[in-house]
Amino acid sequence: MPILHDLQATFDQIPPEAVVFVAEALNLTRAEVHGVVSFYHDFRDKPAGRHVLKLCRAEACQSMNSEDLAHQVLDRLGLEWGGTTPDGRLTVEATYCLGLCACAPSAMLDGEPIARLTPQSLDDIVRDAGR
Repeated sequence: MPILHDLQATFDQIPPEAVVFVAEALNLTRAEVHGVVSFYHDFRDKPAGRHVLKLCRAEACQSMNSEDLAHQVLDRLGLEWGGTTPDGRLTVEATYCLGLCACAPSAMLDGEPIARLTPQSLDDIVRDAGR
């Protein structure tokens, strides 16, 4: 895991060719390494946009309407989960608990937590990240 985290930090992704090297170095199969990369949501196989918006999909946020908010953003941008806008400005990812349950629904933009999202505040966040 630390090797994969270092690769992600360095390249903003886990390049497919790096999977081969990691597998050889750790005496694992490429499938085993790929399985770890594809299982954990924080690892990417392609670079993210300049801004990364992580929307919480855990139960507390869901109970506070996070799914409707998420679809509002995804539909507006024409993205699926993990997608990046065509101009490369914003990637929208799912996350499964930011620890802000009492302030749900929540998100994280570029590592900064955001609590008590509303449709308007989320629109503002997306608009500002698009600048």
